[in-house]
Amino acid sequence: MSAPAGTTTGPATGDGAGTPAGDGGQRALPVATGRRSAAVLARTATAHPGELAAALVTTALASAGTVALPLLLGRAVDVVRAGTSLTPVLVLLALAAVATAVASALARRDAERLGASIAADLRERVVERSLRMSPRVLERAGSGDVASRVTEDVELFTSSVQLGATVLTSALTVVLSAAGFVSLDWRLALAFCTVFPVYALSLRGYLPRSGPLYAAERAVAARRSQVVLQSFHGASTVHAYGMAALQGRRVEVASERTIGASLAALRTFARLAVSMNGAEAVGLSSLLLTGFLLVRGGDVSVGDVTAAALLFHRLFGPLGALLLSFDEVQRAAAALGRLVGVVDLPDAPDADPGVLERAPRRAVALRVRGVSHAYADPSPGEDPDLVLRAVDLDVPAGTSLAVVGGSGAGKTTLAAIVGGVFPPTAGRVELVGAQGAVDLADLDAAAVRERIGVIAQESHVFTGTLREDLTLARPDATDEDLHRALVVIGADDWVSALPEGLGTRVGPGELPLSPARRQQLALARVVLRDPPVVVLDEATAEAGSAGARDLEQAALAVVAGRTALVVAHRLSQAAVCDAIAVVEAGEVVELGSHADLLARGGRYARLWSTWSHPGRPGGTVPGAVAEP
Repeated sequence: MSAPAGTTTGPATGDGAGTPAGDGGQRALPVATGRRSAAVLARTATAHPGELAAALVTTALASAGTVALPLLLGRAVDVVRAGTSLTPVLVLLALAAVATAVASALARRDAERLGASIAADLRERVVERSLRMSPRVLERAGSGDVASRVTEDVELFTSSVQLGATVLTSALTVVLSAAGFVSLDWRLALAFCTVFPVYALSLRGYLPRSGPLYAAERAVAARRSQVVLQSFHGASTVHAYGMAALQGRRVEVASERTIGASLAALRTFARLAVSMNGAEAVGLSSLLLTGFLLVRGGDVSVGDVTAAALLFHRLFGPLGALLLSFDEVQRAAAALGRLVGVVDLPDAPDADPGVLERAPRRAVALRVRGVSHAYADPSPGEDPDLVLRAVDLDVPAGTSLAVVGGSGAGKTTLAAIVGGVFPPTAGRVELVGAQGAVDLADLDAAAVRERIGVIAQESHVFTGTLREDLTLARPDATDEDLHRALVVIGADDWVSALPEGLGTRVGPGELPLSPARRQQLALARVVLRDPPVVVLDEATAEAGSAGARDLEQAALAVVAGRTALVVAHRLSQAAVCDAIAVVEAGEVVELGSHADLLARGGRYARLWSTWSHPGRPGGTVPGAVAEP
């Protein structure tokens, strides 16, 4: 997929599905250019005109007051020297101080309110776009890159809201202060400007280095997130194969790279901070020397020089805030570029109306032709590392096909492709109905989900009531509809026995549900959605021995009357399906009914014999679990 205008492709983000740790074959999500990020930020700000106007007005008043106070103090010096009444100047000073304090408080509030609105808008757009991301883009980018953008980058940009208020106030104060110097004497203004060449030289050495350093810091942080996520998600595999030390070392290496990138950026910023102190010394010395010469020549008053010195001293804070903020601004800009990169991802094209018209909704058969898949792009001159190889399958309407085989054979990849989770590298999956066949690739996500329900090994329960969790599948479902779906999968009894029934709150931090009950809710959602095709990817594997039989019965009830592809965790599930496909090394090596495959005496027959008599020589069967 080509990146949209205004974006660039960032560095690889590390490990992904099917990609070994540290493999460089993954493609990062795009990162927006600085110009594109600024345009999106400006457009988001102008979407809140009232808040934007309030922030600008109060900030201008606060900055004007900051400049007015030193000028009034300088006037007071001249009044004292002249021996005239000081009362009017003191009254003005008091009023200016109070007005400046009030305006400063309002400016901070309004600027932070505007910043919070901008951050909220961007956060919502990023999360929405991430949830609607093309499966192919998500697969190639890896979960770590996506997770780091919707969590760490969003948080980093949101935390810079207060910084934005400070930058806005400081910038206006510097501009108005320059006007204040000119109002005193143009030569004092020139003396003040001696700080800018020093600042310019400092920034010239800082900015070209800092941008890439902070971008690299965000990229290695994404790779660290990827490794950590894989460690958590694959915890059972890590423990099973004794990979804890290896995976721990991978996390350690990723963390060391992140720390190294952060320290490199910090060292560059420390050099900028030192040069800032030098610039302030140069500027104040130049201003005092110029003022001395002008006072001795009678060109300006002592009060004018006092005002200029105080004004410059008051600028230490705003100027320092502006320059010191370059560190956080660079970080925030790097995070913003990554967020806008997600926002700018193109929408998946809508399905052609003619194709939608032909796409079957009932009595749907599945046809798989020449499906091959590789998770990572091959290096130049190398063949792709195929997980599936030219798979052909047919599942007639209303029948079920079980897929069995050892771990790593490609069963889950096949289920994901047939379920429309992501497209294959080559080949096609078709829905076949009375009006002909329609390629899944020609349907949009909504059309696919209307026709195919997918249940994976792990199902998520969202925080909320059981009613809210179930109606995600069908928002208009009534309580009667929910209970009917629960009866189908054998869960109505335990749901009705809960203190608040469908109103019981479940999910993280609420009533805990066993793996079997979580899967029952997932199966109930499919019943409510009522798709003609279902794909069960080891949907009963998480139940364990205690709930396996009940969950298998629930799965059978969901499959009944539908076209189904079932990745079987237990061979008893495969035996009741209409046909069975045995997959090895990404290829279908046997295909037939349970009785036919047993009669052939091939791979499936050996699997069945070993599974049904686990005490016989031959060991356990990977991918198949014996009944308790």
